[in-house]
Amino acid sequence: MKRTALSLLACLLPLALAVATPPHRHGPGPDDRPIQRATMYGLGWANMYDTYLSPQEYRGIEFRLSRESLRRTRWGHGRWTRQAFFQGYANYTHNHVDNNNTLSALVNWNYGLHYRFWQRGGLRLLAGGLVDAAGGFGWNLRNGNNPASARASLSLDASVAAVWDFRLRRLPFTLRYQLDVPLAGAMFSPHYGQSYYEIFSLGNAGGVVKFTSLHNRPSWRHRLSLDFPAGRLKMRVSYLWDVQQSKLNHIETHAYGHIFMVGFVKQFSLLPNR
Repeated sequence: MKRTALSLLACLLPLALAVATPPHRHGPGPDDRPIQRATMYGLGWANMYDTYLSPQEYRGIEFRLSRESLRRTRWGHGRWTRQAFFQGYANYTHNHVDNNNTLSALVNWNYGLHYRFWQRGGLRLLAGGLVDAAGGFGWNLRNGNNPASARASLSLDASVAAVWDFRLRRLPFTLRYQLDVPLAGAMFSPHYGQSYYEIFSLGNAGGVVKFTSLHNRPSWRHRLSLDFPAGRLKMRVSYLWDVQQSKLNHIETHAYGHIFMVGFVKQFSLLPNR
């Protein structure tokens, strides 16, 4: 079971790394659309719950990294912005009586578009949609039977954002808020008490991939960030409130994260395609 979960994670990592790899840089061109890329590192609090592994909540610390890329599209008169967002986390948590621990890890990739439907001065409001793919595992360190649980999901998210560019003492700042909510998709979930040996070795895989929507996967992700200059660098500090929940095949799960992040923002241009 641990091998299965790790194999799933290994299959997703090449895609995630390909998305996170920056393109070759060139000097500015007359038709360039600047790319903004932010790399963030964070630490915070995690609350994990998976009744496949244990009927108890597990709480502890979480380390998270993220990479975001924003660029205006060639069409739509500059009103559409393309966003690619990759993040990964690992957390180590313990139960309330402190006699057991879990180790969890997950990678998550979002790709989509936002449309700027309103602007006044430096304030912009945007709305759009994202493709949201995730995979990872949870490992209960003391379980004999069913010690690990694989996690995999694919969804279409609704997304809204507000961006405010302003100045303080002539220095430029950018405040951004974004909310993503998965509306429809699919998620892997074994049945309660079903082992991964039954699924992958005996072929009893009926019903382990379920349709998800707000009724069985009420989840959301809030991101609030502030960009500001620091000498020749541009820095970003952010707060992430990540709430992922599901109730499938008589198994309830949640992964709550309150994460504070810090990192750097770079803006560069690519030569236009000719």
